Amino acid sequence: MKKILTALCAMMITVGASAQMMSGGFRLDNRSVYYGLRMGFTSSHIAGDLDTDAKTGLNLGAVFGLRCSPYIPMFLESGIYYTEKGGKMSLGHDDSTYKYNLSYIEMPLLMKYGVEVADQFAVLPYVGPTFGFGVAGQTKEKFPGGVRKYDSFGDDKFNRFDVGIKLGCGIEWNMLYAELGYQWGITNIGDFPSDDDAYNRHFFMNIGINF
Repeated sequence: MKKILTALCAMMITVGASAQMMSGGFRLDNRSVYYGLRMGFTSSHIAGDLDTDAKTGLNLGAVFGLRCSPYIPMFLESGIYYTEKGGKMSLGHDDSTYKYNLSYIEMPLLMKYGVEVADQFAVLPYVGPTFGFGVAGQTKEKFPGGVRKYDSFGDDKFNRFDVGIKLGCGIEWNMLYAELGYQWGITNIGDFPSDDDAYNRHFFMNIGINF
C-alpha cells in the first residue's frame, strides 16, 4: 500500500505540472477525439463460492475516445489497462491464510456522456463491458509451520479470461481527470478441483490527464 500511495503522489505532482504548461481546456462542443493516461488503485475481492476479503492493487492505463455524434456529447472510449485484482482470506480451523494476486491486461469498451457544468469543467458518467486476460499471478498460502507460493493461473487454479461490466463517473477540469467506479466480473474464473464459482469484483479510483 505504501508503494501505491507513493506512486499516486508522484503522479499527482506530474499531472499538475503538466496541466499548468498546457493551454486550453475541456470543451464538449468541439472535441471529437481525445487521448488520456490513467493511474490509480483498486480495492478488489473475489465473490461466489470462494468469498474473500478485499486487497489493494495498482491500476494503470492509456485510453482514447471518439465522439459518436456532432449533436450529442456521447463518446466511445477504449484503451489498455494493467489491473491488479484478487483477494485474501483466512481459515479459522487451522489458522491458514490465503492471498490471491491476479494481474490482468484489460480492454474496456465504454460509452461516456459529457455534461459541462462550468467553464472547463465537465462530469462524464459511463458504462460498458471490459475484457481481460490474466498475465501474472501468485497465490501465497500461510499455514502453521510454513509458507507456500504458486502460480495463480497454473493447473487447477484460476481461469485467465475475465469479462466484466464497468460503471463509473469521471470529472475533468483543464485537462486534469479523475474517476471513481466499480467493476463486476461476469465470467466464472474458478477452475478448482472442487469446481467453486469465483468472480472478480473491485472498486477503482484513478487520476490522469486527457489530451
